[in-house]
Amino acid sequence: MKSKSASFHLVLTLEAVGAILFAGGLAMGVGAVGGERLDGYTGAAVAILLMTGGAVRGAVMAANEAVAAAGAQRQVAGLRQLLIPHLLSGCLAEPLPPGEAATVAVDQVEALRMRALRFAPVRFAAVAAPVLVLAATASASLIAAAILLFTFVFFVLVLILVGTAAAREADAQLAALSTLSGLLEDRLRHLPIIRHFGAEERIARQIGQSSREVSQRTLAVLRKAFLSSGALEFFAALAVALVAVYCGFSLLGLLPFKVPEELTLGEAFFALALAPEFYLPMRRLAAAYHEKQLGEAAERAIAPLLSEAAAPRPATTPFAGLAVDGMALQLGERRVGPLSFAIRQAGIIALLGPSGSGKTSVLAAIAGQIVPADGTICVAGSACGPDASSIAWAAQRPLLLPGTLAQNLALARPDAAREAILEAATMVGLGGLLMRRGLDLPIDPGGAGLSGGERRRIGIARAILSDRPLILLDEPTADLDAASAAEIATLIERLGRERALIIATHDSQLVPLAQAVVRL
Repeated sequence: MKSKSASFHLVLTLEAVGAILFAGGLAMGVGAVGGERLDGYTGAAVAILLMTGGAVRGAVMAANEAVAAAGAQRQVAGLRQLLIPHLLSGCLAEPLPPGEAATVAVDQVEALRMRALRFAPVRFAAVAAPVLVLAATASASLIAAAILLFTFVFFVLVLILVGTAAAREADAQLAALSTLSGLLEDRLRHLPIIRHFGAEERIARQIGQSSREVSQRTLAVLRKAFLSSGALEFFAALAVALVAVYCGFSLLGLLPFKVPEELTLGEAFFALALAPEFYLPMRRLAAAYHEKQLGEAAERAIAPLLSEAAAPRPATTPFAGLAVDGMALQLGERRVGPLSFAIRQAGIIALLGPSGSGKTSVLAAIAGQIVPADGTICVAGSACGPDASSIAWAAQRPLLLPGTLAQNLALARPDAAREAILEAATMVGLGGLLMRRGLDLPIDPGGAGLSGGERRRIGIARAILSDRPLILLDEPTADLDAASAAEIATLIERLGRERALIIATHDSQLVPLAQAVVRL
């Protein structure tokens, strides 16, 4: 891939060859007219140079658009194939809120695509094409070439200074955007609680402050981008003006100093026609510089996740009981643990603690989705962790996909018979829903028409249907009335005789069912 990319970028430099041919045709025509030497052969040569130069430039630009778009899409597709499964079910060093994970998978990957689409194709040409134009200009006028080179030195110095500042601003912008996405996702999820406690005004202030932070960071990045573009335009205009003044005064013999060359009208026009072409590739580079900075910031943010995704998976073994020894989690600045407990192939462990104490994160670590900062999680009698295929997780907000109720229940076991799906749904208390709507009830991703308790029951039924030996339950009786919660408690007690259950809960009626209670 890299060799193909390098070859294509080398081909892009041919646009400068087309520009040189076109400028040569113009200079030849102007020189012939000025010297009254225009004949049929000269006119044909001028026409051939002009048409060839224009055709070369058009063909190169068309190829650039097609190949760059295809290459950028291939890069993003391969990246998402590696990154998205890792964000959904991989082993993360630190848990990412869904909003921030979505920003990484969508916005930051898109920033990499735009860099590959707009910046990468012009990067090599921005170096090679000016060298060709400078050499062609020097063949007609060494002084004009020296003027272009002199202005270019100052332009590079300004671009380096502005680029360093722009990189810092781009990092800050992406961080602010990720924070805002995570905040919005979290607050929307808990909107009923916010309304219940009358906290709308305070949450609106939080979101407003975070939005202003994103706006300020974006404006800072744009200021740096406009500054670099302004510097380029200034030096480009200055270079063209100086070349024009030199060529004009040289032809008129009005230069106040001696120069080691005498320009003809054709040579002067050739140098003047090429002066804008010297800065054209760098103008394109400056126009794509914003995408470069955002792409590099996204690359720095994604790199740790890609390293985790590419790392070899830790050894696992089929479930035969679980031993957690001194496990500690580092959640930002907060540390959870150390925790130690063990469970056999059947039984119940209850994780108790206030909201935000890290119960869900402990379940995620057992499921292999978070790397413990310390301690071990091993299958009993082994030094390896449990195999992911032996773990079922009933989350607080189960994933719902467009389809029927039966399809959503069978996500973890697509080959399940309809009778098995119906049995699992009945076990968790979905009988009333089945009587009203049946297994073919249409479901949308938001679970419209389903209560919070029904959504939670779908997650528990899915875990039961998966027939896996270890089940992780996150607040299984939340959003249920007392009678329904008692039914789920009875079901949990029965499941605990056959499988291992680890439950994160606030419900005191589940505590007596557990053989051990772990307090966070």
